[in-house]
Amino acid sequence: MTVEYGKVYLVGSGPGDPELLTLKARRLIDNANVIIYDQLPGKRILETMPENAEKIDAGKFAGDHRLTQSEINQVLIKKAKEGNAVIRLKGGDPYMFGRGGEEAEDLVREGIEFEIVPGITSAIAAPAYAGIPVTHRDHASMVTFITGHEDPTKEESALDWETLAKFNGTIVIFMGVKMLERNTSELIKFGKDPATPVALVERGTRPDQRVTIGTLENIAVAAEQRNVKAPAITIIGDVVKLHDILGSQT
Repeated sequence: MTVEYGKVYLVGSGPGDPELLTLKARRLIDNANVIIYDQLPGKRILETMPENAEKIDAGKFAGDHRLTQSEINQVLIKKAKEGNAVIRLKGGDPYMFGRGGEEAEDLVREGIEFEIVPGITSAIAAPAYAGIPVTHRDHASMVTFITGHEDPTKEESALDWETLAKFNGTIVIFMGVKMLERNTSELIKFGKDPATPVALVERGTRPDQRVTIGTLENIAVAAEQRNVKAPAITIIGDVVKLHDILGSQT
């Protein structure tokens, strides 16, 4: 007898504004049997999950990891093998520092069908809502995305701060609040101008979005004074200057 498994959808919910949720993500969420979610999609999106779906809170926000990544993967596998249509609801995009690739690898190993549903990444949306285009012909023709929170089991960082300090474009850092002072100090140490503009966008695209502006030299102090908390995106580069011009329009 052939065993028929269910299917897993690794769904990106975007940066938090419910109107930035894709039509496909909305349809899949509304028809899911099981939804395994974390807190990054935001309250307004999480409140729209269907009442009849089994909902499993994975935590994964501000140090609250109710399930480890390995446990999340095992729940995905278990629920799919029970024949369910399973949604793994993630903030932003599943493959942009969202560990979706790891989840997909485990599903492949178990012979479980899956589908990726891309979402709008906060790396672009949060700066945009703050009046900061990550590229601009007069300010930056390149942009790079890095994580401020690497795998703690790594023996050494994979981030090349010396190369990043020489990068003549916009640097966007995910999950970098706790390591903000280290990150900015590394860039300055390797020669980046301490006066380079920096913006921190907390809870980007949400009603309580907040923007903190500074420079490489003083942004860590400003963040401490304003008690900046995750989730937040760090934007480094001349495009930050446009916040004063475009920010009032967003």
